[in-house]
Amino acid sequence: MAPDWEPRILAFLCNWCSYAGADLAGTSRIQYPPNIRVIRVPCSGRINPLFIIKALQSGADGVLVAGCHPGDCHYETGNYLARRRAAVLKSLLEFLGIEEERIHFSWVSAAEGAKFSQLVEEVTKRVKRLGPSRRLVKIDG
Repeated sequence: MAPDWEPRILAFLCNWCSYAGADLAGTSRIQYPPNIRVIRVPCSGRINPLFIIKALQSGADGVLVAGCHPGDCHYETGNYLARRRAAVLKSLLEFLGIEEERIHFSWVSAAEGAKFSQLVEEVTKRVKRLGPSRRLVKIDG
């Protein structure tokens, strides 16, 4: 692993809470690592686990899924569904020999810009400690 290696982390953020929290962090000029690439989704419950596997296969070193706090989902139960899917996906990844720490699920509200910043720092440190993801990466050739 190169000493200057930086992880690439894909973040699926729900439109109503987590994306707004990220936006608040940005407008409040709260610093966080530039390692994440954000995909805004209508609800964390809309994230198909295959999207996460595809992200790892396409070269992402880690994936962050963030949704509304329990009881705050605009679609009532989407965040609960996402949490259940994340638990099942982590079991599958463990079965495949992929570190479950590469996937992180969290709740971030629209008023938690500082929490979003801390979350990105925490996930970046965790994925950096694991090193580059190579098990699912598709090799062209």
